[in-house]
Amino acid sequence: MLCQTKTRVKMDLKLLSIATLLGILCFCSAQQEGSDCIKANAQSCGECIQVAEKCGWCTDADFLKQGESKSARCDELKSLITKGCSKAKIENPRGSISIDKDKPVTNRKKDVAEKLKPDQITQIQPQKLTLNLRSGEAQTFKLKFKRAEDYPIDLYYLMDLSFSMKDDLENVKNLGTDLMREMQEITSDFRIGFGSFVEKTVMPYISTTPARLLNPCTSNENCTSPFSYKNVLKLTENGQQFNSLVSKQQISGNLDSPEGGFDAIMQVAVCGDAIGWRNVTRLLVFSTDAGFHFAGDGKLGGIVLPNDGKCHLENNMYTMSHYYDYPSIAHLVQKLSDNNIQTIFAVTEEFQPVYKELKNLIPKSAVGTLSSNSSNVIKLIIDSYNSLSSEVILENNKVPEGVSIKYKSICKNGVVGTEEGGRKCSNISIGDEVSFDITIESQKCPSQGKSETIRIKPLGFNEDVEIVLNFICECECSKDGEPLSKSCHNGNGTFECGACRCNEGRIGRLCECSTDEVRTDDLDGNCRKDNGTDICSNNGDCVCGTCECKKRENPEERYSGKFCECDNFNCDRSNNKLCGGHGRCDCRVCICDANYTGSACDCSLDTSTCLAANKQICNGRGTCECGVCKCTNPKFQGPTCEICPTCPGVCTEHKECVQCRAFETGEKKDTCERDCSYFNLIRVKDRDKLPQPADQSYPLSHCKERDANDCWFYYTYAVRNDTVREVYVVETLECPAGPDIIPIVAGVVAGIVLIGLALLLIWKLLMIIHDRREFAKFEKEKMNAKWDTGENPIYKSAVTTIVNPKYEGK
Repeated sequence: MLCQTKTRVKMDLKLLSIATLLGILCFCSAQQEGSDCIKANAQSCGECIQVAEKCGWCTDADFLKQGESKSARCDELKSLITKGCSKAKIENPRGSISIDKDKPVTNRKKDVAEKLKPDQITQIQPQKLTLNLRSGEAQTFKLKFKRAEDYPIDLYYLMDLSFSMKDDLENVKNLGTDLMREMQEITSDFRIGFGSFVEKTVMPYISTTPARLLNPCTSNENCTSPFSYKNVLKLTENGQQFNSLVSKQQISGNLDSPEGGFDAIMQVAVCGDAIGWRNVTRLLVFSTDAGFHFAGDGKLGGIVLPNDGKCHLENNMYTMSHYYDYPSIAHLVQKLSDNNIQTIFAVTEEFQPVYKELKNLIPKSAVGTLSSNSSNVIKLIIDSYNSLSSEVILENNKVPEGVSIKYKSICKNGVVGTEEGGRKCSNISIGDEVSFDITIESQKCPSQGKSETIRIKPLGFNEDVEIVLNFICECECSKDGEPLSKSCHNGNGTFECGACRCNEGRIGRLCECSTDEVRTDDLDGNCRKDNGTDICSNNGDCVCGTCECKKRENPEERYSGKFCECDNFNCDRSNNKLCGGHGRCDCRVCICDANYTGSACDCSLDTSTCLAANKQICNGRGTCECGVCKCTNPKFQGPTCEICPTCPGVCTEHKECVQCRAFETGEKKDTCERDCSYFNLIRVKDRDKLPQPADQSYPLSHCKERDANDCWFYYTYAVRNDTVREVYVVETLECPAGPDIIPIVAGVVAGIVLIGLALLLIWKLLMIIHDRREFAKFEKEKMNAKWDTGENPIYKSAVTTIVNPKYEGK
């Protein structure tokens, strides 16, 4: 059923009745995002409180206005109170928590002589609670866990006895006493058991020839017949018995590499009586050097029936391996968890990656590296146990539909844990106490029953917390309902919680109509105002001849009236506020608050906003209308008519009158008595005697003016009691003294002389500089004026010298 904006869908009574009975109402898009309480269209108190925590139901029989449907009783608490429903008449049940069993955690010491039985030890608190849940309202409680010291341990050793584990068997034969001795450091109450497995006894997992069935190994090896799973030793405190029985075991053989260990794990988990499990810490050590078969692999041997997860041990032998397939990993996880068994996978290095992936799928399990001959098995078990026992992981069984659980762990030293969604705490030592804040919330009531039970427990432990969930699906007032009430049109409904809950086939606010007896034309005629064409003014639906007005997105807005012709949101607005924010809208007309008037209540009758600084309304130059001054004098403006841009200032306005009355000078000295008698003149001796603004309770102006002789006079102007004008004036003028001629002339003369001397000195300095430059130039030219003495290139001497070659110098 669709609804489009601005489109009204008309329907006949039968369609409308079906829609009403099914709780289907169609609102326009403007209403689809409103209050959840309103949109729910709740027809009873029980339906209302299931919508959301914030929803309440008004039980006042006179609450609904004309045109409003029953669903208008369901709304947010604040809106109901605003609409006139008193708090005492609002049904709003709240959830609660009660602790039914709260036994404190056990403080047990290992060295105490008195030993407690396992069922006397408490590691989790509280043990039982009852929660009353209302839809949308979360309930939170604290759960404490403390590891008890010297807590009993049951350990079952499940070993692969295929041929590849021959050397390992030799080292396990003394495991009982050795492990007993080591475990004494952890607990004084320790039991151990032993089981073995090989493979399903069908092809192609083993050879089914008669000879191979007797001895699956080679002719030189003496092996036992193949088997699926054998419970060799029930859990016991006798370590010697363990050694004795294990030493008698023989290896066997199979054809393929993966083993049938999952069949064995399933039987160990579900055959509690045969294994001898107690309600203590349960450890299963799974030792192998190979992989594993899982669900689906049985088809290779023609086995198609899924594993049924039940115990099938006869004479301590698993007898249905040929009939049921291997269990799936998820099936194993469920059974191990249901029976509080923690698994330790002791596997060789080669298969570590495979079993680590398996560990991630099985909570509270560990993987240790087994040496090739199992010589380190005791250390492996001790280390794995310490690892498993140092962490706490909470789990819960399946919760009812619509219920959610959230965990918050407060671990060691107050650290808030984030692992596993707040369900896990790690690095816990014996005696450490951790806590969890557990929040449970319901979104709806269950389809069947009003009570459910869930359990929360730490993985690997036998203790749990029982939580009884009671769902609040009906209001308390419904218990006092009056079936076949006369208030519901002669008994056509049950009157409860202030409204009628109609019987099947009846509709209307008072169940006054039958879905089969009234025609559509009759209905429409009763829902048209003044015989018009609009049904319910297009603001509602005609239900059983009565208009039920539509609901608005805003819960504060609503239609009303016999024909839904009124509303409380279409009145005039001012400053984008309905009725200016100073009134309420009643049938599209503003009902104004005190001191407000106008169609939008935007006209204030308060005149305090019109008072000027002189305490006059609009400065005496205007009228106050709706809290705003309307200035009658065009020269004045501003919020209180005090601003006059073209007017002289107060001091300039009264200057001439003050001058003529105080000093008998100025332009008005001849008309002073006539024009300037409007104020009282008070003379003071000096300026310090003038009134100060801080001393007065009325406006005061300080003035300083100058007369025609350049003399200053000081006065104040004030208006007392809006009528009396006072002027305080200093009786003496401040006139400037005349100039002293002699100093001025002397200064001028001295300045001229000094300027002349300075000019002479400058001229003399310039001449000296010029003369020195000219002399230096002369000296330079003198030095350069010298004659050159070089020879004439064409000159020849007249003397010729001849040397006698014979002359020897004697």
